[in-house]
Amino acid sequence: MGDLRGRLLREARGMLEEGQPLHLRALASRAGITAASMYHHYESKTELLGELAAGGFKELKRELEAADDAAGQGQRLRAWATGYFHFARREPALFALMFDPEVAGLAPVAEARAAALASLHGIVGDVAAAQARVNPPLEQITLAVWAASHGAATLGDTVRGQTDVVDEVIVGLEALFRPDRR
Repeated sequence: MGDLRGRLLREARGMLEEGQPLHLRALASRAGITAASMYHHYESKTELLGELAAGGFKELKRELEAADDAAGQGQRLRAWATGYFHFARREPALFALMFDPEVAGLAPVAEARAAALASLHGIVGDVAAAQARVNPPLEQITLAVWAASHGAATLGDTVRGQTDVVDEVIVGLEALFRPDRR
């Protein structure tokens, strides 16, 4: 049967993306196995969802690192925030699962989320050093960037019909935190 665990994850993600409720019997049928044989690979539906969510954070981290690598001078935080926003818009069902309270506390999900946050923390540290900031509150800045990006992604295009509300959030934050240069 090959990589049955991987196939179950792909089929579960497909069901999630199609908006179908994820029932183990339906997933087993879709994967071409019996429901009982699923328990050889996952102890519960929550475990399967946790692995799917952890995979989502790993995918997000890779995309954010690629956005950072491609960012121009002075654009690293903007690239990260924009990448986060676009991931959430492109993968809404997976994104929602990644923050679902039922799976968010599972160890694999928490570890994958922490790795994505650590990537942002590194960028924030690099940006602060390049700006010659003395003892900046890196943890709080990291959390603020993550929260603003997540908020923009969650708002989606409900704010004034904009599809890239993250750009407006970034402009607003820049205006708020940059000194007036009159």
